[in-house]
This record gives sequence, structure tokens and C-alpha cells, in this order.
Amino acid sequence: MSIKPDHILDATGLFCPEPVMLLHNKIRDIAVGDTLQVLATDPSTERDIPKFCTFLGHDLLEQGEFDGNYRYLLRKQGEE
Repeated sequence: MSIKPDHILDATGLFCPEPVMLLHNKIRDIAVGDTLQVLATDPSTERDIPKFCTFLGHDLLEQGEFDGNYRYLLRKQGEE
């Protein structure tokens, strides 16, 4: 990740829908404009986290997969 995240959510070892549920709760707790790095091992997050960002209007700044470990960098936008 090229941007240092303001917050980190470790959802490794969890399976759908838990990573997105935790993400939904965490994003509510951070300030607008803050960045959040999500760490996950569930391949379904490749589909679910981009959809979460699109649906709720948050920016997905980076995403990547390295040896079964998924990383996402989001920026919170607006108010929920």
C-alpha cells in the first residue's frame, strides 16, 4: 500500500458476511476523509468490498491479493 492508513481492520480468518459486517461497523466509527485498510483472507471480499464502496459512496483507493491475503484501502466519504 502506498498510502499509510489511518485505521486498520483485521478480518483475516473470517468468512462472508463477517468481513463486510465488521467493515460497515468500523467505517461508521471513523471520520470522513480518514483511510481504512482492510485485511482479509476470504476471496469473496474481492467482490463484496468494492460493491460496499460503490453502494455507500466510499473511495476504494487500492486493492490487492498476495498469496491468499487480500488488502483494501478505503477513504470514508460523506455522512452515512
